[in-house]
Amino acid sequence: MIAFPCCKINLGLHVINKREDGFHNLETIFYPVPWCDMLEFVVDNESAKGEVKFISDGLTIEGGTDNNLVIKAYKLLHQKYDLAAVKVFLYKKIPMGAGLGGGSSDAAYALILLNDLFSLQLTTIELEKYASQLGSDCAYFIKRGAQFAKGRGEILEPIDLYLKSYFLCLIKPDIHVSTAQAFSGVMKRGESSKSLKEFIKLPINDWKNVIQNDFEESVFNIYPELASIKNNLYDMGAEYAAMSGSGSTILGLFKVLPDLSEMKKTYTVFTCEL
Repeated sequence: MIAFPCCKINLGLHVINKREDGFHNLETIFYPVPWCDMLEFVVDNESAKGEVKFISDGLTIEGGTDNNLVIKAYKLLHQKYDLAAVKVFLYKKIPMGAGLGGGSSDAAYALILLNDLFSLQLTTIELEKYASQLGSDCAYFIKRGAQFAKGRGEILEPIDLYLKSYFLCLIKPDIHVSTAQAFSGVMKRGESSKSLKEFIKLPINDWKNVIQNDFEESVFNIYPELASIKNNLYDMGAEYAAMSGSGSTILGLFKVLPDLSEMKKTYTVFTCEL
């Protein structure tokens, strides 16, 4: 079985406070983007139950397979359902450390594929519960769409947000921002009277004045190149530009797609019509 895990962008990201469990309470708007990996699961009848043969291609995946979220997804379900062995192939296109949730998406799609492959008959709610055990934003990729997220990112609420008249531009420099690095310098804003769920209802050309990613200040201090990319997107006519999540991708929303030929010489660039 084959699936194409998509990525997401964050439209605003508020870091509210640090929790007793060590995580942070956040609020953000997730929006899906058709920049996709390819993920395939095949039953391996020649190996013992619980075994995983994992092959990847495309972008290099750092770290051992024990830390791979796709394998963790399989092992999580295997604990309860005693699954047959599988062969897994992942073609990686979504950059890592980019704030696009590529690894989380792979994990969520792995749960969906395994549910279908082994006829587990898990409901969407059950899949979301399993996904939330794998990572803070994994649950989002079970249903996707435009969603307001809070808590660690696992408490989701669908919202009416349609960007189909806009072009999206994603600029990814050769910079990896780790989650730990991003959180280490961020200022917590505390509870505020107005949430992103309200700000997102404003006209898009007003977003730059009110919709903020709280990681930008600290991350831009470390990597001023990211601030420069954001400013360049505004100079090119972006209605809204920001860092996505806690990673190093800068997003821009445009009414008319600009000429990005110069940026493509230096950065990884993805564009699509939403």
